[in-house]
Amino acid sequence: MPAQQPAVSVIMPVLNEERHLRDSVRHILGQEYAGEMEVVIALGPSKDRTDEIAAELVREDPRVVTVPNPTGRTPAALNAAIKASRHPIVVRVDGHGMLSPNYIATAVRLLEETGAQNVGGIMHAEGENAWEDAVAAAMTSRIGVGNAAFHTGGKAGPADTVYLGVFRREALERAGGYNEEFIRAQDWELNFRIREAGGLIWFSPELKVQYRPRPSVRALAKQYKDYGRWRHVVARYHSGSINLRYLASPTALCAIAAGVVVGAAVSPWGFVVPAGYLAAITAGSIPAGKGLSLKARAQIPVAMATMHMSWGFGFLTSPRSLAAKVIASRRPAVRRDLASEV
Repeated sequence: MPAQQPAVSVIMPVLNEERHLRDSVRHILGQEYAGEMEVVIALGPSKDRTDEIAAELVREDPRVVTVPNPTGRTPAALNAAIKASRHPIVVRVDGHGMLSPNYIATAVRLLEETGAQNVGGIMHAEGENAWEDAVAAAMTSRIGVGNAAFHTGGKAGPADTVYLGVFRREALERAGGYNEEFIRAQDWELNFRIREAGGLIWFSPELKVQYRPRPSVRALAKQYKDYGRWRHVVARYHSGSINLRYLASPTALCAIAAGVVVGAAVSPWGFVVPAGYLAAITAGSIPAGKGLSLKARAQIPVAMATMHMSWGFGFLTSPRSLAAKVIASRRPAVRRDLASEV
């Protein structure tokens, strides 16, 4: 490792993260990295002890600062943190993400080696109980999430998008930061604009971030419904950005619904479609649940079905009026607050 590495700014959008925030920041501050580092936490209107924990972290380490995010929206938080940060490399981390020890050093090396504008790696889901273990297994299985490399792994190379991301600041500023109209899917949308401008997005399995899954079926369903809804907004905002993987869940939902209707009203043969789907996710859960408890393995099909059906429902019911609200013009550049350097 070189004696000195480029200074980095770690930006964190945080809302109701009392459960994981301290541990997440500990994984950042404990990085094996020789360069200067700052951590900028953008605080939304949390209803738990998140603000109190953040204040403790600020008192304990001068590298940690906070900025307000009164809207509570993730892209607004990210832009506020970018503006308040100072360094040429910007590392995005969520309040429930745990960086591997050499994550930042590896990402900076990859930026130099590849010439990429943004690099990222694997969203390594890990649970803390049987349900979360089941969701983690579903999120790292091809039958659960398709062929998304940042979920399932794969070879290093150019990508459409990556999990979180380590950016060159100039790339963020040229793109105008995150589009704050995108409450979800803001990462995919930003990476699309970076690629549209000729920038390279690079995936590497060397980069790994531990991710804590949603703690209940209801929370998982809401998460994936929002993903589907906002991915359709991206498709309408950036024509030509859709691919077959994103149509799998809506197609499955339509086929299952049609099968149930036909089975109930016309012929029992219609139930072959939903039965076939259940058989497929049950079979797929067997290799996905290897090494887990019996209770966790039994819940993997539930997690998979929740993810697929919720994503498909969100995609199919995403209103055109939602896409119409998205500002079509490019945002002005989000630059660091020069006053903070005086």
